[in-house]
Amino acid sequence: MVGKPEHADTIAAIATAPGQGGVGIVKISGPDSGSIVSELCRLKPGHREARYTAFYDGQGQVLDRGLALFFRGPDSHTGEDIAELHGHGGPVVMNLLLQRVLSLGARYARPGEFSERAFLNNKIDLLQAEAVADLISSASEQAALSAVRSMEGAFSSRLEELANKVIELRMFVEATLDFPEEEIDSLAQTELHDRLADCRQCLADISARAETGRLLAEGLKIAIIGKPNAGKSSLLNRLAEVERAIVSPLPGTTRDTIEQQILIDGIPVSVIDTAGIRKAGDHIEQEGIRRARSAAGSADVVILIADATRDDIHDLQAIAADLGTEKKLLYAFNKIDLSGQGAGRPEPASAAREIYISAKTGAGIDELKREIKDIVAGSDFSENSFIAHTRHINVLRMAGELLEQAAVQFRRTRAVELFADDLSRVQRTLGEITGEYTADDLLGEIFSRFCIGK
Repeated sequence: MVGKPEHADTIAAIATAPGQGGVGIVKISGPDSGSIVSELCRLKPGHREARYTAFYDGQGQVLDRGLALFFRGPDSHTGEDIAELHGHGGPVVMNLLLQRVLSLGARYARPGEFSERAFLNNKIDLLQAEAVADLISSASEQAALSAVRSMEGAFSSRLEELANKVIELRMFVEATLDFPEEEIDSLAQTELHDRLADCRQCLADISARAETGRLLAEGLKIAIIGKPNAGKSSLLNRLAEVERAIVSPLPGTTRDTIEQQILIDGIPVSVIDTAGIRKAGDHIEQEGIRRARSAAGSADVVILIADATRDDIHDLQAIAADLGTEKKLLYAFNKIDLSGQGAGRPEPASAAREIYISAKTGAGIDELKREIKDIVAGSDFSENSFIAHTRHINVLRMAGELLEQAAVQFRRTRAVELFADDLSRVQRTLGEITGEYTADDLLGEIFSRFCIGK
């Protein structure tokens, strides 16, 4: 379990973005925050008080004038004494102010250290801390709103609800240790089954919503796969609305993967153009084809693109078979400007997802985007969504596997003590998401991705 120590040192950093602006902020947190403000501003700061003041250097010269704010811990964001100095937002002025603060005893903060201290001082959990970084890096309005909900504790509350259900199930199981086996079978089996089913359902609901949150945070990954000259690069350029990939009638032009970030109805999408799948003649093209298959394997959705003027479908079906039945596939028949077929879905509609397009003219591209959106239609991008990451998905999956293993083992052995111990493991696993049970090296990795000053 992570220890939550008190910090003896004081940290400082510029909390506003680099460059010129109307206002810049230097942020300070730690036990010396109040004394630093007193020395810098020649005033005694009051709790939750904003004072317009001068900021003085070591020789008594005015560096700048602005607002000094002070919050006494634990009634602060980090749980420590914390101060903010709001000055004019020029990089030279801000650096002079920060250097003066450092000369008064603070040290330069690491990336994410303010949020890390808030976590270690029990002001926020790990999910809420991660949501701060997600809010800053949001690529869409929906992602930003979902990050705010996580920051306000929406994801944490659902996990707490699940953890309580697991605890109650464990307590119920442990209470049966005092009863003979025949009484457990006759009195408790139905309730135990119902409680276990409730835990499973709650976990499934959270996992589904977390997967939606992962799409908002990390984006949907789409790989475009097909034979040479099917129009993969043209489709990437059309979706990106920019000439991102080189288009040429010569086969083998694309020899490496090309990735482009776009938005589709507020969902961040990473589209990957790949080398054409064929029997390659040189090692470079063979490596490109290997990377194309690797991109398809790791993608959330694969667009299998075919030239509508030639018979590509059998080759694409072979690629689809290699990808497996779990992979979400979308067949795009390109070059309808040459084949004469209509844009959109075929009539009558087939069992597979098929769309007819022209990457050259743009016909059918809007329908293609709707098909992509429809693939994740089960995702609820409503006011109930919260932000999540692959780390959270993996922990939830592990908790689900442990819960299933515990149930199977109990049905086989009827060992109540072992079942209770397995449920404790499920509870600890869930605690890895919020940081209740998290290794220090994972914390270091998470907070190192934050910007300095957060």
